[in-house]
Amino acid sequence: MEKKLTLICDKCKVNLTLANVHFSYLDHNFRHKVLRCPECGQVYLSEELVAKMKEVEATFEDK
Repeated sequence: MEKKLTLICDKCKVNLTLANVHFSYLDHNFRHKVLRCPECGQVYLSEELVAKMKEVEATFEDK
């Protein structure tokens, strides 16, 4: 049986919820669903997503 991971905002002490968040980098804009605090807006970025974002940033910088 798979456990569902629940993350809690350290500041607000509430569960993070999945939300569509706007990102921008070097005049490129995109949205991606990530965990975010519904009260203060703090986002959680997984290691996998950060690694992928790093690859995309490198691609943008090479152009």
